[in-house]
Amino acid sequence: MSNRSIIIMVLVLIGATAYLLLKGDGDIDMGGEKHGAEAAHMEEAKKDMPATPVAPVADPKK
Repeated sequence: MSNRSIIIMVLVLIGATAYLLLKGDGDIDMGGEKHGAEAAHMEEAKKDMPATPVAPVADPKK
């Protein structure tokens, strides 16, 4: 592969990534853990989730 084709490939990938990030309607929050009023919607989402049974964890000391 020549340097020119590598540069073109990188530019195409950057363009595709920018397009997907700009056109995507996902609300991505990279701000970390939320507290207070910002986290209130998470409690509502937890209530809506179906309850899944949790398997017991084996005690590694036995």
